[in-house]
Amino acid sequence: MLFSKILLAYDGSKAANKALDRAIELAKVTPGSSLHVVHAFEFPRFFIGEALAPLPASVNKDYYDLAVQTTEDVKKRLDSEGLNAVVELLQGSPAEMILGYAKQHAVDLIVIGSRGLGGIREFVLGSVSHNVVQSAKIPVLVVK
Repeated sequence: MLFSKILLAYDGSKAANKALDRAIELAKVTPGSSLHVVHAFEFPRFFIGEALAPLPASVNKDYYDLAVQTTEDVKKRLDSEGLNAVVELLQGSPAEMILGYAKQHAVDLIVIGSRGLGGIREFVLGSVSHNVVQSAKIPVLVVK
């Protein structure tokens, strides 16, 4: 089965780089296909009891700067592969952003790494890849 619109969920992790390799392979073997890369990030939130604790602006800036650097890194990699891909930086819940982008742009395959940079957050909330697989209406390729 060939896919014409491929969406890669990318966060810069080791698993995401493996997924990037696979998405590049899929895009190259399908003439006329398009590759969309989404890096979705959230600003950190800390709760004290039931209240949301304010964070210094520098913390949010550090998260944003890292997100921008992650998208720049993937753009360089795609350029070196000779692929003309769309790379988007989205702010919000990663699983929701990935699924929303897939629906809005009518992609027919989502490629995602099996584990990202979630850490303890993944343990508490469930992994992004798990949430995408459970909620997607289109095929999802989870790369280990």
